[in-house]
Formats: sequence, C-alpha cells, structure tokens
Amino acid sequence: MNVIRLFLVALLFIVQPALAQSIERALMPGEVIEGHKKYEQECTKCHQRFDKAAQAKLCLDCHKDIAGDISAKQGLHGHLDDKACRNCHTDHKGRTAKIAPLDKKLFDHDKTGFNLRGAHKEAAAKCESCHPPQKKFRQAPVRCNECHRKDDQEKGHKGKLGTKCESCHTDTKWKDVKFDHEKTKFSLVGGKHAEVKCKECHADNTFQKTPTTCVGCHKKDDQEKGHKGNYGTKCELCHNDKDWKKSSFDHDVDTHYSLRGKHRQAKCNTCHLPEKGPIYQVKLSIKCVACHKKDDQEKGHRGGLGEKCETCHNERGWKQSSFDHDDTKFPLRHKHKDAKCESCHKGGVSGPGAKLKLETKCIACHKKDDQEKGHRGSLGEKCETCHNDRDWKQTKFDHDDTKFPLRYKHKEAKCDACHKGGVSGPDATKLKLEMKCIACHKKDDQEKEKGHRGRYGDKCETCHADKDWKTSIFNHDKGTKYLLKGKHREVRCDDCHLPAKGLLYETKLDATCIACHKKDDKHLGQLGAKCETCHTEDKWTGSPYDHNKSRFPLTGSHAKIECKK
Repeated sequence: MNVIRLFLVALLFIVQPALAQSIERALMPGEVIEGHKKYEQECTKCHQRFDKAAQAKLCLDCHKDIAGDISAKQGLHGHLDDKACRNCHTDHKGRTAKIAPLDKKLFDHDKTGFNLRGAHKEAAAKCESCHPPQKKFRQAPVRCNECHRKDDQEKGHKGKLGTKCESCHTDTKWKDVKFDHEKTKFSLVGGKHAEVKCKECHADNTFQKTPTTCVGCHKKDDQEKGHKGNYGTKCELCHNDKDWKKSSFDHDVDTHYSLRGKHRQAKCNTCHLPEKGPIYQVKLSIKCVACHKKDDQEKGHRGGLGEKCETCHNERGWKQSSFDHDDTKFPLRHKHKDAKCESCHKGGVSGPGAKLKLETKCIACHKKDDQEKGHRGSLGEKCETCHNDRDWKQTKFDHDDTKFPLRYKHKEAKCDACHKGGVSGPDATKLKLEMKCIACHKKDDQEKEKGHRGRYGDKCETCHADKDWKTSIFNHDKGTKYLLKGKHREVRCDDCHLPAKGLLYETKLDATCIACHKKDDKHLGQLGAKCETCHTEDKWTGSPYDHNKSRFPLTGSHAKIECKK
C-alpha cells in the first residue's frame, strides 16, 4: 500500500495539475467537518504541497479573529507557546467530528489571559456562566460590567458609577470594597472626613458628581452655625478637615500683612466687615487710618497729624508712642530730650493747629532766650558755634578750631580783652578780628616804657612771642648773616638799629665796623676803615694784631713805637 502511495505522489510531478488534484482527492483520508465542507474539493485552501509548516498560515488566513489574537498576544491562542494549529485541531474525521475538544479538568484558564481568581475560580466548573452556548469561548466578556450589569442594576449602583467595577470591587467577594479614596482628587487622610460614612457625602450612591468644594456639602452648616454666606464659598482658606472650629489660616504667611500685638487678638470680622464682600475677594487697605479713622476723630488727633499713624504708634498699644525723634534729621540730645513735645511743637503734636515740620536752627526756638538772656542778636543766628544742647551756659567753643589758636598768655586772656565790648550784647565787636599783633597791642607799643612807639613797624611776631612779651625770640645768629659776638651780644637792638634808619625788619644795615663805630674811631680815620684788622668784638682796646707776622716785623726800637706814629 505504501509503495502505491509513493508511486502516486511521484506521478503528481509528471501529470497535469488538474489530474494531480483529482489524485489528491482520491487520497483524502476522510470527510472534513461541516464547517469546512465547502472547501473539501479545494485542498490548497488548507494544504500546501510538501510543506506542513505552511498549513498554520493557511488556517489563519481564514480564521482572522484567531490571527488577531495571536498577533495581539491575547486570548488563549495569543498565549500558546506552540502556534501549530494541527497539533490541537485535526480534520477529515467526518462532518460531525469535534476538532476543538476541551477537557475542562485539564484546561488552564490562565493561558487565556483572564485568570480565574476568588469567586470566579469557584465558578470554573460552570463554563456556561460566562461562555454562553451560542458564542465562541473567545467572545466571552472580560470586563466586570459586561457580565454583572444586571447585578449592578438590581443590587448595586444602577449604572451611576460607570462601568469600571474593578475600581472598588474585587473578584474575591463582591461586597468587599478595595477602593482607595487617596487615588482620587479628594483625600480623606488625617481629617474628620475619614470618619464619615460614604453615604453621608455620596447620597443616592452618587459618586462621580459628588461636590469636592467645602460649601458643596457644608452650605447648610455655614448658614446655621457659620458665616451665613457673608465670607463667600472658599471655606478652605480658613478651615480644614481636622477641626472645623479652628482656623488654619495664617495671616502672617498667607497675606502681605502680618498680625502683631493687639491685631493678633482681634476677631476677623473686626476688620473684614461682612458688608465689604467675601473675605478672600476684598483687599483691605493696610493703612492704619483705614480702620482707625473713627478712633482718630474721637480719641486722637482729629486728622491733624495726617494718616501715617504708624509714624508714632504701633500695634502693641495705641497709647504708647513708638516714635523715635532720633530717626529724624533732628536727634534729641541732653536738654532737648527732657523737653516736652509742645515746648517746640507749639499747639501740640495733634489737632488742626499742630505743626510737626519745624525749622531745626537753634534760633528758631531760642530767639527769645537770646534777646532776654543772651547776645541780643549781636552774634547772629549760629548759636551752635559756641553752645550745645548739654548746657546752654557752658560754651563748647574752642578757639583752637579757628585760624588763631590761643597759646600761653593769649589763652589766659578773657574774651573781651580782644573782643571789645564782649562777645554778646549790642556793644559786642565783630568776632572776626584782625590777627596781627599790632591790631591788639598797638597801645602797648606806643607806651614809652613798654614799646617801640611804632618805630619798628607792626611785625611784632618777628621778635616777640605769646609766651612772654618782654623776652625776644629773635636769634640774630640764625636770622641774619651777621653773628653777634663778644660785646655785640650785650648791645641793645636800637643801639645799632636806630629808628631814624627805618623799620627794624626792613632796613639792611652796613655790616662793617666803621658803619657803627666811626664816632668811636680814635685814629680819626688815619688807619683806614677796616677796624677788624686790628680789633675784635671781645675787646675794643688792646689790638690782637701781630706786626711780626707782617712783611715788616717790629724789632728793636720799632717795637716801642705807637701805631699812629
């Protein structure tokens, strides 16, 4: 028989195609199933000559739904390791043969992609519960709602929660809910909401359209126990789900206006009046006067000091002033610090007659003092030149800060010794005096016993100092080219510097001996004008001249002869 088959197969290569197909039909092992009957005469629909592996592709060309499962790796066929159709499905066994046998006991449902867990596993013996007889197994629904829609309508949510049953329920037990509210946009953790039963918020089993705003659930509470709608609908700005009565609003952090002192004790509606609108919509003015204008009119300054209350007051206590005068351009020191405000601010610091911006010059406040007890305007308006705010009677004036520092005798002199008429009063002379010595000491110079009577000019400082008037500071050896030696050192200035010759410091005297001693010359000019040849300043009589050192030494009788002979 096998020999005959081989013969027939070989014959297929040499006979006509039509004849070959007839031979194939002759070799067909049996009838195909009812569903394949129309292809029974077309072997090439399911078979490819000499290529068994190609058979699976031919099957999938017809069974496109199965091909789709395999391609998408879904369903039973999509999860099989062996994709050869003929390993599970055989044909040619008659019209009524079942080529897709199913052993329920050995069938692994997990390979379908729909694992049987919980209650589903218990129903595994009754396949028809999910697989109706009129439908293919692969057409069984995989979504909860596709099987349990009737249950939802009769015993559940009546379609109000949508079709994603697995969001809340499990296949272990339908009544056990695994829903995690934290995965929604409305967390229940940490607050009173976690203690509330579902039906209290989800009335009539309505979940999707449940309001998430506070006022959506608590509007009645607000009307009966709360703000009666006066503060709008954004309850979460002040309240939280941990404790409704305690406000979570932090005015210091959540606004640009920190609450300090008495403001922290004030109730919200003290400033946020209901008639002004919702608390979160109306931006109040942060100026003090916006809330305290009435207080200012009744108990304060009646608008006389303007609207900048914070300049003097703070939130700790309205009556206590926080104003620091040292922060102005006129800091208060010593006696000024002890003075009352109205001493300078005539009319007080409040009220319509108050004047806060005062002139900061001393004379602006002390003009009357100057007229009655002071200089009567004679020294001008710069009181601060000599006086300070520590003690009016004690002067802080330091003459050393002027161009004429006081030294020695000048330091001991009283002010009016130079400033004739004193430094105050109508008879006071000008304060800017001439700094030349002669300006003050001209009278001293004119007196016969004390001065030079103007003969030596007015540059007194050339010879005199303010340490001691009688002692001359002039050093002839350093100040001139003519050193004073011997008897010259004992001579008075005017013995050489005769007033008739001109001012002492302007006239240059002849430095030759004969210029001063011509009258004293006993040689009557017979020996010439170079007195220093024979004489010195130490002693006029007795010549130190040594004739023996000349070209004509004196010897014998010559030594006894007088010079003039």
